[in-house]
Amino acid sequence: MGSTQMSHLILLFLAVVNFSAAASGRNESVESYWLLKIKSELVDPLGVLESWSSGAEVCSWHGITCSDDQTHVVGLNLSSSGLLGLISRKLWRVSSLEVLDLSSNYFTGSIPSELGLLQNLRVLLLYSNALSGRIPEGLCSLKKLQVLRIGDNLLSGEITRSIGNLTDLRVLGLAFCQLNGSIPFEIGKLKHLVSLDLEENGLTGLIPDEIHGCVELENFAASNNKLQGDIPASIGKLTSLQILNLANNSLSGLVPVELSHLSNLRYLNLLGNRLSGQIPVEFDQLFQLEKLDLSVNNLSGPISFRLRNLRTLVLSRNDFTGSIPSNFCLRNSNLQQLFLNQNNLSGKFPLQLLNCLSLQQLDLSDNNFEGELPSDIDKLEKLTDLKLNNNSFNGKLPPEIGNLSNLANIYLFDNMITGKLPPEIGKLQRLKSIYLYDNQLSGEIPRELTNCTSLTEIDFFGNHLNGSIPPSIGKLKNLIVLQLRQNDLSGSIPPSLGYCRKLQTIALADNKLSGKLPPTFGFLSQLSKVTLYNNSFQGPFSTSLFLLKNLRIINFSHNRFSGSIFPLLGSHSLTALDLTNNSFSGSIPARLAISINLTRLRLANNYLTGNIPDEFGKLTELKFLDLSYNNLTGDIVPQLSNCQKLEHFLVNNNHLTGALPSWLGSLEELGELDLSSNKFHGEIPAQLGNCSRLLKLSLHNNNLTGRIPQEIGNLTSLNVLNLQRNNLSGFIPPTIQECKKLFELRLSENFFTGSIPPELGRLTELQVVMDLSKNLLTGEIPSSLGNLMKLERLNLSFNNLQKNIPFSLTKLKSLHMLDLSNNELEGEVPSTFSGFPLSSFMGNKELCGPPLVQCSLSRNQDKNRLSNAAVVGIIVAIVSTSTVICLVMVYIMVRIWWNWRRVWVLRLDEQRREEEKWVYGEKTRNGEYWKVNNSMALGCPQDNNNKHDSKTCIFQCKMDTGSTEKTMV
Repeated sequence: MGSTQMSHLILLFLAVVNFSAAASGRNESVESYWLLKIKSELVDPLGVLESWSSGAEVCSWHGITCSDDQTHVVGLNLSSSGLLGLISRKLWRVSSLEVLDLSSNYFTGSIPSELGLLQNLRVLLLYSNALSGRIPEGLCSLKKLQVLRIGDNLLSGEITRSIGNLTDLRVLGLAFCQLNGSIPFEIGKLKHLVSLDLEENGLTGLIPDEIHGCVELENFAASNNKLQGDIPASIGKLTSLQILNLANNSLSGLVPVELSHLSNLRYLNLLGNRLSGQIPVEFDQLFQLEKLDLSVNNLSGPISFRLRNLRTLVLSRNDFTGSIPSNFCLRNSNLQQLFLNQNNLSGKFPLQLLNCLSLQQLDLSDNNFEGELPSDIDKLEKLTDLKLNNNSFNGKLPPEIGNLSNLANIYLFDNMITGKLPPEIGKLQRLKSIYLYDNQLSGEIPRELTNCTSLTEIDFFGNHLNGSIPPSIGKLKNLIVLQLRQNDLSGSIPPSLGYCRKLQTIALADNKLSGKLPPTFGFLSQLSKVTLYNNSFQGPFSTSLFLLKNLRIINFSHNRFSGSIFPLLGSHSLTALDLTNNSFSGSIPARLAISINLTRLRLANNYLTGNIPDEFGKLTELKFLDLSYNNLTGDIVPQLSNCQKLEHFLVNNNHLTGALPSWLGSLEELGELDLSSNKFHGEIPAQLGNCSRLLKLSLHNNNLTGRIPQEIGNLTSLNVLNLQRNNLSGFIPPTIQECKKLFELRLSENFFTGSIPPELGRLTELQVVMDLSKNLLTGEIPSSLGNLMKLERLNLSFNNLQKNIPFSLTKLKSLHMLDLSNNELEGEVPSTFSGFPLSSFMGNKELCGPPLVQCSLSRNQDKNRLSNAAVVGIIVAIVSTSTVICLVMVYIMVRIWWNWRRVWVLRLDEQRREEEKWVYGEKTRNGEYWKVNNSMALGCPQDNNNKHDSKTCIFQCKMDTGSTEKTMV
């Protein structure tokens, strides 16, 4: 089909359209017809298109601009009209359009490629919508296009290389999108380009050298991308350039000296890159430069340039050294902002800066400056911000600082400022923030400070201020933060503080303050954080404190408060409450559970009574619960199993009862569990082995029975295991060896039996103590314990351990306390242990060597004892033999005498002989005499194998030597 035929078809189509419009009875042009079609596709919540109707001339419609002869629509401006929907593909029908502005609406979808058919278009503005997709290639066919601004959308993909076809383009705005890829080198073909804005995308790669082709470029912004490589020297050819912003990329190398050729440059921003080297001295030639920001790079060397018209200089967070040059500020300097913080600058306060009479903001913080502040600092009468923190300035704060009438912020913290705060500081009526913390200030807080009625923040933390808080502090009606912690302040809190009704943070901790909280404290309705710990406050709380509905953090620990804690619970927003070490009494209010975001609750060391409230189960954000050292009773409530984020659970030293709940094993975040010194009974739940993050497990001083569960070996992060003073029994499980991070193991005063597992020698991180004393352990001391090279205290006393002390224990070079007493050990004490006291080895009968008796002496004594025994045996044998002989002789004599008497007195002798027969002969024959003696000997048995007697003995030793154990371990 030829071009002539195509033209005929187009004319025919237009004729049909006109005919259709006429047939419908409407006097509209073709353009008005399509515009009404476009309107029907849009959502118009503000009604800006109400004037678009067939009953009005199209040139009178809102946002429409017509040609001079009123025959064509040449402009459509619907910017900031609140329109929703897609950009219509029918817009190409309005073929005479020269300006299309749909910016700052809520259009979604992609940019229609059909817009490339609007060949008369000079200005296309689609920025600040929610458009997505790629930049259509069709836009690059708009030969007359001069302004293309489609940024602040969700556009993605690469910048098309066809962009170089828009040779008439003067403004290209693609900022704040999601574009990626590199900047196409074809950009250099845009010789008439004045503004190129590519910032806030994901562009990568190098800045093309071809950029120098944009000879009319005045604004080049490509900040906040991922551009790499050197800054091309060819940028120095863009002599019309006024703004160059390449901040927050990954550019490296030196700052090109060619940039000094940009004689029209007013704004240069290279912050947040990886540039190195020195600043070119040729920068002195940038006479028009007003703002220079080279911060957050790796630049080094001295600061050696001066710029007459510079208003803002930012060189923060580099590695500049030396001092500020003496000619830095000329008398006609326009410098208003100087930021040199976080470098390595040194020397005294640069007096040359006092010539910068226009200076408003001065930041020399985080450097190595020293010496005193100059008394004529008041020359900088326009100064609003003075930041000298984190240096080594010393001496007193000059009174002349009170002459800086425009001063709003003083940052002098972390220096060595001494002396008193000058009362002249009260002249600073515009002062908003004063940060003097971490200095060596002394004396009282001057009451004149309360004349600075614009103050919002006071921070004097970590000084030596004394005296009382000024009674007139209530004049500071705008005060938001009052930080006076860690000083030597005394007296009570002034009642006038309650009139600082904007206060959000009060920190008065670590002082010597006393008295009661004034009732006016309840006026501080905006108060969010209050810390009063480590003072001497006392008394019960006023009920007015219940009015503090915005409290989030309360720390009143280590004071002398008493009464109920209920007045502190008016807020539903508490995240941390610490009342440790006071004298609070009564029960724990269930109302605490209203603060469902509570993460830290510490009520230890008080006189609280009653049960743990069931309602605590609602505190699902709770991480730290410390109720120790109170008088609480009852069981651990099962509702606490809902507190799955608990990391610290401390209820030790109360009167809690019941069995240890198995649900404790479900607290997977638990790092510290202390249930000691209560009245818990039953077995240790095996489920505790599920608490794999547990660092400390303290169950001592209870009535627990049964065995240590094998699952204890699952606690591989455990540092402290304390099960002493219970009624636990059975063997010590070898699985403890898996707790390789243990540095404290206490199992004393139980009824453990069997031998010490040699696997304990694998606990090589044990340092504080291994205490297995006062049990029923038998067998030898494992030589593997010699592997515990870090161990400082070892107590195996009051057991039934046998055999020698292993020589391997002598490798324990860190050991400074050893107790092996009251066992059945034998042999010689290793010589390296001779420095330990006698009490370390007593109660082992067969043990010898220093500090016990010498082993040679012990052996001699044994020999002596054997010789005496032999002598006694011989003597007994001699006596026995002599007795038998004597008896025989007596018997013979009696027989002779009896025979002789038989003749003369037979009857009488016979009777007497019969008596002797029954009296002596029978007793001797039947052994009744020896039987009686044997019975007497058996009447006091010494059965060393009687376990019952042994246990009773050990138990008695435990009872008698409890105080000894405390002193040794």
